[in-house]
Amino acid sequence: MSKPEVWLRGPVDGVPPLLQPVAHSLLQCREELESAIVNLTPRQLWESVGGSASIGYHMRHAAGSLDRLFTYARGSMLSDAQLAVLRQESRPDPSLEAPELIAAFEAAVERALGQLRSTDERTLTDMRSVGRARLHSTAIGLLFHAAEHTQRHAGQIATLVKVMKSAS
Repeated sequence: MSKPEVWLRGPVDGVPPLLQPVAHSLLQCREELESAIVNLTPRQLWESVGGSASIGYHMRHAAGSLDRLFTYARGSMLSDAQLAVLRQESRPDPSLEAPELIAAFEAAVERALGQLRSTDERTLTDMRSVGRARLHSTAIGLLFHAAEHTQRHAGQIATLVKVMKSAS
């Protein structure tokens, strides 16, 4: 029997109770993405299937957007380095293979978990500004959105892997 999904394995150590769903979601994505792409070739990672964005793009964007959304959740604005990463995400880079993409995503999840562990639940409804337009959200709104946004890209990757494998 395979392991139950992450959310059924109990609390994530050190993560406040109200943020457990965010942690569970990110850990589930980490497991699924690693197993989905580990054996893909660079060509498969960076190929656009049916006009869609490549798997490599989705991996880079999942890690980068997680970092950016958690930055906003802390009440900070993006750094020049984060903006540079954002500009690079959509550019195919066949030199990046599955192990590097997996490691970058895993590192982003670990940073996110660290931030969740240090988040005071009393600050979850504090207002936060997003982007240059300084659109309004809350800390919990950003953390929840980061989790669901990551899940969206994990789903797109899973679908693209299936489509790619069925075509070969």
